[in-house]
Amino acid sequence: MKTLSSLLLLVALFFAAPASSLQAAEDLAAVRTRMEQRLPTIDELKAQGAIGENNRGLLEVRGGGGNASSVASAENRDREIVYAEIAKKNNTSADQVGRARARRIAANSAPGVWLQRDNGEWYKK
Repeated sequence: MKTLSSLLLLVALFFAAPASSLQAAEDLAAVRTRMEQRLPTIDELKAQGAIGENNRGLLEVRGGGGNASSVASAENRDREIVYAEIAKKNNTSADQVGRARARRIAANSAPGVWLQRDNGEWYKK
């Protein structure tokens, strides 16, 4: 549930600033929809220990098989779009946005989720 609120906060912050064009707004709306639809699967994969949150605000496959890799790849593509747009609007880098997002995700993650510290070490919350 904390993951859902964190994602919704990120999406709300992202959409608070007006898009530079109608096309961009439509594309971002599609990203938002995909991310919202993917969230239950991500939460399930995290609970299984199949994926974790790295220190750059992206998902990494931690074990298991199934659809973990394809789900993580799709989510990461959309997160990178969001981070790039936030970075552009705030005159910073997408990497800085992702790293800040990683800290918020870690703070709000459920117990048992794999997380990566700034130094690269993985741990279960």
